[in-house]
Amino acid sequence: MPTPLYEAKSAKFLTLDKAFYERIGNETAARSRVLEFVIPMRTGKAWEVRAGQVCRIVAVQGAQVGDLNLWNLHNPRERFWASRTKQLHSAHMRVYDRFWSTLPYLRPMATVTGDSIQYGYDEDGAGCHDLLGTRCDPYVHKMLTGEELDCCCHSNLTRAIAPYRLTELDVHDVLNVFQVTGLTVERHQYYCKPCPAKKGDYFEFFAEIDLLCALSACPHGDMTLPIWGPHAVDPIQICRPLGVEVYEVDKNLLEGWSEPRVADYAGLRGFNIQT
Repeated sequence: MPTPLYEAKSAKFLTLDKAFYERIGNETAARSRVLEFVIPMRTGKAWEVRAGQVCRIVAVQGAQVGDLNLWNLHNPRERFWASRTKQLHSAHMRVYDRFWSTLPYLRPMATVTGDSIQYGYDEDGAGCHDLLGTRCDPYVHKMLTGEELDCCCHSNLTRAIAPYRLTELDVHDVLNVFQVTGLTVERHQYYCKPCPAKKGDYFEFFAEIDLLCALSACPHGDMTLPIWGPHAVDPIQICRPLGVEVYEVDKNLLEGWSEPRVADYAGLRGFNIQT
């Protein structure tokens, strides 16, 4: 079998204190909820999560996919880098995986601390909490169908971050929370399976830095109906809301933790500066 491409001389850069994150994920009695809201079906919302807090995304009424973006709250040029996260961890996020940020920052923005589904990989090689694909958007929709449509995750995220003076240029590749995906054997083409989330299922992460988060309750719902192609239908009947909860963690649990520093690369990227 081939080996993963991104193997370091030392695993130090991916090493984390599992005992610490287990405490964060398991000792829920040592939390206090500071924010809770529901994102109505087919809409999106942005919110803040401070470093050291835990954010939980909840399937409040059952199966529903959500498209998640993260930014550094104080510097939105630093944002979640889905493709590098996929290369450093795997194509589907699991507990202890980290949300890595874009260059030149390249640091963990958040760490997964809870996942009630724990899907693993099925007989087709599909997994849950998808990094293989990205958000649905009106541009691809029109290319495939010829139709104008603003009911897409890209549009939901764009509207959600507008109050923070961000635009669609700031929307980026997502984590598809609760979405099961894989690649076909024949041509390695992207496919989706029905969302496995049941009412009350959750996915949560620990904020390593101050975050601006945005989530779209995907207009394609639980992915059980065809979206494009000759049999496509409006999937509104399979769309549901998503819940968001933010928790303050007991300070005793944070002992020894500190915010990760940005990458320490100090070169000049091959440029020679004349003085």
